[in-house]
Amino acid sequence: MHIAPFENQNEAIIDAGDARVPLNYFNIVKLKEGQAFEYQVPGYETCIVPATGTVNVEIEGERFEKIGNRGSDVWDGEPEGVYVPSGSLATVVATADTEAFIAGARYDRVLAPFAVRKDDIDLVQYGSDDTKTHRKIKHILGTKYHDQVGRLLVSELFTVGQGGWSGFPPHKHDTDRLPDESRHDETYNFRFKPNNGFGMQLVQREDGKVGDAYHIVDGSTIILEKGYHPCVVAPGYEMYYFTILGGLSQRSLVQYFQPDHAWQIETIPGIKDMIAKFK
Repeated sequence: MHIAPFENQNEAIIDAGDARVPLNYFNIVKLKEGQAFEYQVPGYETCIVPATGTVNVEIEGERFEKIGNRGSDVWDGEPEGVYVPSGSLATVVATADTEAFIAGARYDRVLAPFAVRKDDIDLVQYGSDDTKTHRKIKHILGTKYHDQVGRLLVSELFTVGQGGWSGFPPHKHDTDRLPDESRHDETYNFRFKPNNGFGMQLVQREDGKVGDAYHIVDGSTIILEKGYHPCVVAPGYEMYYFTILGGLSQRSLVQYFQPDHAWQIETIPGIKDMIAKFK
């Protein structure tokens, strides 16, 4: 499902218990320098990631300062974030004008908060210009934090160069049938460079049947509850998407590739390393 860009006034775009993607939570918070935002999401662990700007974060008395270092857009520097334990009260104070993503996954246990600095980011680059699949993934809450996070995976995905496919070959993760597939709800927020760029999100919910195509623009949110879901950016534009994954029974993501197209895994350089980084 596509949610067109709108001014959400710092209210959750995907709230706790959303029937479409109940394992996800998503908010975009915009603050002027000196402004504060306080939130608490019972039953969900969250992660604060400034898209632009810098924030100080306090979680139940513990402080994390100078989180975020990007200027004009998500291409202007490396991501940083703060993990907020399930149900904890968090206060975000902007030390510069800031747009921050808040990603969440359903999880009941209360763990310890921590900061992810730019040097902690786990970077994966794969694909090629020839296969039209060249992209870069910056894992904020990736596999290296398995012992510190419950069900939440948070990443930033960038197309490399202009135009091309992402999330290809088509894959899904909507059914818990381990070891072949895990159930993970997923939410995206897209940005384009230049920002008048656009792309297309495809969702094929059943094999052998025609799926849906969504016109995505700068600020689009996509929620994925079911089906195979590759996306593509138009030639001449770069695409970014902030990615939230929430697992039902485990944190590790097991993707199931559509059988008709799974052979292309063997044609895309580095894709097996990418798959492993989500497990």
